[in-house]
Amino acid sequence: MNGAVPDVTVVVAVYNTMPYLTECLNSLVGQSIGRDRLEVVAVDDGSTDDSGRELDRFAAQYPDTVKVLHQPNSGGPAAPSNRALEVATGRYVYFIGSDDYLGEEALERMVKCADQNDSDVVVGKMVGTNGRYVHQALYKENDPDVSLYDSALPFTLANTKLFRRELVEKHKLRFPEHLPVGSDQPFTIEACVRARKISVVADYICYFAVKRGDASNITYRADHLARLRAAAEIVDFTAGLIEAGPERDAVLRRHFTWELAKLVQDDFPGLDRELQRQLCAGIARLADAYFTDGIRDAMDVKRRVRIALARAGAVDALSEAISGEQEHGAPPFVVEGERAYARYPGFRDPRVGLPDRVYELIGESVPGRLAQGTELLASDWEQQGDGLVYTASVRLPVVGEVDGAGAELRLLKGAMPKSADKAGARRLKADHVRPAVVGEMRVEPAEDGAASVLHARVPLEYVTAKRGVRVHLDLAGRTYEIPVRGEGLPMPLARRWGPDGDPYRASAIVNDKGRVVIDTAQLYPPKRTLVRQTLGRLARKVKSRSVGLKSNGSKKSKSNGS
Repeated sequence: MNGAVPDVTVVVAVYNTMPYLTECLNSLVGQSIGRDRLEVVAVDDGSTDDSGRELDRFAAQYPDTVKVLHQPNSGGPAAPSNRALEVATGRYVYFIGSDDYLGEEALERMVKCADQNDSDVVVGKMVGTNGRYVHQALYKENDPDVSLYDSALPFTLANTKLFRRELVEKHKLRFPEHLPVGSDQPFTIEACVRARKISVVADYICYFAVKRGDASNITYRADHLARLRAAAEIVDFTAGLIEAGPERDAVLRRHFTWELAKLVQDDFPGLDRELQRQLCAGIARLADAYFTDGIRDAMDVKRRVRIALARAGAVDALSEAISGEQEHGAPPFVVEGERAYARYPGFRDPRVGLPDRVYELIGESVPGRLAQGTELLASDWEQQGDGLVYTASVRLPVVGEVDGAGAELRLLKGAMPKSADKAGARRLKADHVRPAVVGEMRVEPAEDGAASVLHARVPLEYVTAKRGVRVHLDLAGRTYEIPVRGEGLPMPLARRWGPDGDPYRASAIVNDKGRVVIDTAQLYPPKRTLVRQTLGRLARKVKSRSVGLKSNGSKKSKSNGS
């Protein structure tokens, strides 16, 4: 660097991260910003593998760029990061996990963004690899000036960002070394609170977060009480920085939705009883102080119910809610007019004493939960003169005020959109116009009282088509379209129907996505239709052969020219 101040100092806290460390360091020295504008300060925190030697190798190979410090193990990334800050000289400082790596242009793009926008903090797009989850909502588009309080930034609080070092030193920002996990959050939150401007680089993947094959990242190793203590300290710290109100709620919503909700996940019912009580007591202390109506109503119903049950000390109901969802899927929805409630344990139970609002769907789209609980019970054909009627009984995960106007079975032409494939259902837009339903619908409570059953009779049309069997369901002021699934169920045998001179064939099949489809076709299509179909098949064959010949010719040309 020849004595010049580098544009950016990259801080790398290292503890036993071979062989990932090599890729990390290669991604740094190969940055497009150039090594003359870059300083790497790596601190070996008492590694017992080859990490220390690998750092020394890079320092020897790039002596003007890579600076290595060695120290006894401190137990976490906070102490080595603080030590690196003491010797950093760049205009900006950037933190990277030693098992992660950067995109080649990452630092150049983020420094340019900071200089152009006079930003104190720049967040570069981050993705997960090897199954590591990274929240993506913040990276929809570049943003020169994003707020901590009205964006997805609170869900992206890792310190893997570009910080103006003048800001860091002015406010003496450092990492709390006693926190076993989450030690980067107080640093990041305070930097964002004090920053004049925060920018987002979303059009380039800057950071690749790696989940190690042995899941040995420190976040995955901490025990329940350690995570509770860390979350509590972070929440209290944040509350001390931001006054009570919507802005504080916007940040703390993350901690109730994420860190605290993770303490009452699938493993909770199997924990020691005393540990369960301690976790609920810790969550209750934070909820009593900070769990406002605004945070409650902004959360999804599943997490909201779990936090509320923990706050109430209802350990048995909480365990039942978690294990019940594991074993049977989401609970049914109780429909009352325009309102709907998830019937988790504790709902309207005076012993628990939680208000209905805790269980209510509040502006929440739940296609996955509806698809999970919607199943075909039986289906058949019913002759009606020359016509044919498809009959079906479908179990719906709703109870209460469900009638023919709120639940209908339809035979809809065309496939579900790709956007619906993951969840297995989709929420229709408010202005969506439903096609007219020709048929009879009847809804009655299921025998177990935990669902409703839609009985439908839908006459088939004299057309040649494949039509998906779907339920349209009104729930809490929204309409959902749910494909009816039929895996493992016998379908009615194919049936001939229609007038003798123009018969049709109807069959019910389960497609490769597990969805029930009704296929109708003429047994003896008119001659002109047959001719058209034959010509179409020939045209497709000719086109396919032509494409194949062109492809082969292209390959030969390339081969001859090489």
